[in-house]
Amino acid sequence: MRDLPAALATRGWQPAVLTPAYGVFASLPGAALRATIDVSFGGAVQAVDLYEVPGADASVRHYALDHALFTPRGPGLIYCDDDADAPFATDASKFAFFCAAAAAALEAGALQAPQIIHLHDWQTALFLALREFEPAYAALKKIRTVFTIHNLSLQGVRPLAGDSSSLRAWFPRLYFRQDVVTDRRWPDCVNPMAVGIRLADSLNTVSPTYAREILEPSAPERGYSGGEGLEMDLQEADANGRLAGILNGCAYPAKRLRRPGWGRLLATMRSELTRWIARETHMASAHYLADQQLAQLPARRPDALLTSVGRIGAQKTRLFREQTTDGVKALEGILAKLGTGGLFIMLGNGESEYETYLAETAATHSNFLFLRAYSDRLAQQLYAGGDLFLMPSSFEPCGISQMLAMRAGQLCVVHGVGGLKDTVSDNSNGFVFDGLTSRAQADNFVCKVAQALELRKSSAERWRQMRQAAATIRFDWNASAAAYERELYGIDGA
Repeated sequence: MRDLPAALATRGWQPAVLTPAYGVFASLPGAALRATIDVSFGGAVQAVDLYEVPGADASVRHYALDHALFTPRGPGLIYCDDDADAPFATDASKFAFFCAAAAAALEAGALQAPQIIHLHDWQTALFLALREFEPAYAALKKIRTVFTIHNLSLQGVRPLAGDSSSLRAWFPRLYFRQDVVTDRRWPDCVNPMAVGIRLADSLNTVSPTYAREILEPSAPERGYSGGEGLEMDLQEADANGRLAGILNGCAYPAKRLRRPGWGRLLATMRSELTRWIARETHMASAHYLADQQLAQLPARRPDALLTSVGRIGAQKTRLFREQTTDGVKALEGILAKLGTGGLFIMLGNGESEYETYLAETAATHSNFLFLRAYSDRLAQQLYAGGDLFLMPSSFEPCGISQMLAMRAGQLCVVHGVGGLKDTVSDNSNGFVFDGLTSRAQADNFVCKVAQALELRKSSAERWRQMRQAAATIRFDWNASAAAYERELYGIDGA
């Protein structure tokens, strides 16, 4: 949403990005009210303000739809974590309303009619249902639609009726075909992701390998993430020539970020941790442990510095907890191979179950530092300052962290899935492991980290060559934009 529009603008397009205002964008300096639109939603007519807002790239226009329903529950939040008995309820209502407001803005002429409407993930998919089934929006069928799947595991499934957050509650007078909007597994539920797959003129994933993986059923028992119940719809789209896999790009500054000294990295970790602690009424146990460990770290750089940056959860973190054939979890096996002279720093937050495991591991292993938060300043220093970046995602639609680490010249150990497989080449510009079962994946993960550490110790020249290969490879947004033109927009780009 940031980089593709800018790349398209350099290729002669006039892109415009439309998002909810999230209680922030409408009050930005330079934001200008362009229209107020009447939107039918929830059995009533709602007034929604359309603002044009400033962006970093003047060649891309940015619009935001402002209404109280788009305002998050807390500062800095966009998505809501609802209770397990009502998953997606808050966000599904919010984004169903956003889809209705977007359709109304186009129908009313408040937004210039585009040549292509490019939708992203389940949050925007109900726009396609309104385009398909609402007579007032019949003119929108003349506009080509593209639907990008960023993460198939999140589908926004909600009831068809009988709930305040349901398709009938949002659009009580909408006539729809049940077989188009429902989930094959739960026919009394609407599946927005399935709607996007079924109704878009073309669709894509954000890496070629992920596009192939999702054509097969998921098999959690052997650690395989595939179609997540939508493989039949995806197979049909693929057979009809509507599905493509296009790798995301990465921005490359003119100058590569300098490798920070150990003293600077220590100082950044301490200052960021102090800031996180100051935000809380009571110090979190993970922050307390990190504070204790930082105070004990030596002034000399560790023999080997492993890093990891990302959201803490099942997708990114499960393999760290997986049991190996040696009877220990993969993370413990890696820390044993690293030894007391090395250090593994993990930065991120997310699901409490995984945060607790990482904090408990940090409490018993002096060579593991878990920083339970996020800081872009610290993340950039970890990308540039580490020796080996670990990214064992169970599945990865594309991944950006490995690209950022490679851009900085840090070699990565990755699970050979999705975009990780498409960007990292084993023993060339990084290290790749796989495995037919979860245990085999855990074993191979530990083994691959050990191989990488041994190579760094035994062959400095080979290590330097691999780092150079990682730093010089380019995942170019211009090439990705050309592929979107060619494979999805129906235009032969230069």
